[in-house]
Amino acid sequence: MSKDRKESFPDYPIFKGLQRPLEFMGIQGRYIYWAAGTIGAAIAGFIIGYCIVGFILGLIFLATALVIGIGLILLKQRKGLHTKQNKKGIYIYAYSKKI
Repeated sequence: MSKDRKESFPDYPIFKGLQRPLEFMGIQGRYIYWAAGTIGAAIAGFIIGYCIVGFILGLIFLATALVIGIGLILLKQRKGLHTKQNKKGIYIYAYSKKI
């Protein structure tokens, strides 16, 4: 590489992350989206319950949705990778063999 080319394109360090899962307030990875969905559903349920029946039913729905959502997130996050579904069965992988 010529000296002129090196001077025109300087090198910059690239930040490639810490090789750790994304974490927000103790919630990791995909469970951040689950928490956002839980909060959104609880708020939407509160608004709908408040408009249709009243304030008390809206609060009850809000509280139960938050408790159930947070409980599921904490239980599944605690199990970690063991919550993945492993499909059981016999699998045959067919391929053509060249001789």
